[in-house]
Amino acid sequence: MLNRVGLIVRGLAAVLLVLVSARVAAAEEKRLPVPAVSIRAGELIREDMITERAFAPNVLGVALFIEGRQVLVGRMARRALLPGQPIPTNSVEDPFTIARGAMVKVVVEDSGLSIVTYGAAMQSGAPGSLITVRNTDTGVIIRAIVQPDGTVKVADGS
Repeated sequence: MLNRVGLIVRGLAAVLLVLVSARVAAAEEKRLPVPAVSIRAGELIREDMITERAFAPNVLGVALFIEGRQVLVGRMARRALLPGQPIPTNSVEDPFTIARGAMVKVVVEDSGLSIVTYGAAMQSGAPGSLITVRNTDTGVIIRAIVQPDGTVKVADGS
């Protein structure tokens, strides 16, 4: 009789240990946003393209992954993103305001004087990024900063 009670107690202790370890493992899991579908490079990320998935900390390693879906929505994929895989922080960027080859308004401002001309963007760029632009009249290549309104402002020293 004592053996039987001992076996029951050991069995209950084992079940309790399994439940506690499962709960601890679940508490350590990290939920990250992942693509629900394949997202191609250059594609804008929409809300319906993202879902969440739990990852064990040892699976993620030391890499930095995006932790919130609000960071992803409305941004552009820099490379292909595969369904169910965590998204590295350097895999998304702000969408381009200016596309390579587009005609852009070039603004030069100095000491209250403002000069406006047009040029061809030699690179794509988002607001705040430094791109090269070829002046269509002179052929001179300048460096300019993309503005939120789609114009470019000549950088100092160009």
